Amino acid sequence: MKKIVKLLTAIAFAGALAGCANTAPVQQVNATVAGKHTAEQVRTAILKAGVQRKWVMTDAGAGVIKGRLQARDHVAEVRIPYSANSYSIIYDSSLNLKAADGKIHKNYNRWVNNLNQDIQINLSAGANL
Repeated sequence: MKKIVKLLTAIAFAGALAGCANTAPVQQVNATVAGKHTAEQVRTAILKAGVQRKWVMTDAGAGVIKGRLQARDHVAEVRIPYSANSYSIIYDSSLNLKAADGKIHKNYNRWVNNLNQDIQINLSAGANL
């Protein structure tokens, strides 16, 4: 009987650890814009990247864009303040992404990283903005 209890305890512990493996610290992006761009060009690069990655992007005041991504029953929302020299991608809220204590489902970080990469690509393409 003791062996069964130990085995069940070990399985429960392993299951708990496996569940934690799906989360990671929330990634915040703070990027410097290389080259000479206007704030409008940075805005356009962000909006274009959002469309490319299926984010819904909306203006939220001067120099700020809000982004929302829905993948099945998961939702991520970010705030993107920008200027001619820099931009940030800041976690705002989420649904069904296990967000707690500064951690979130790993997919969120992948989505934000992909969005950031596309913004950088759009800025480097510059002439097409």
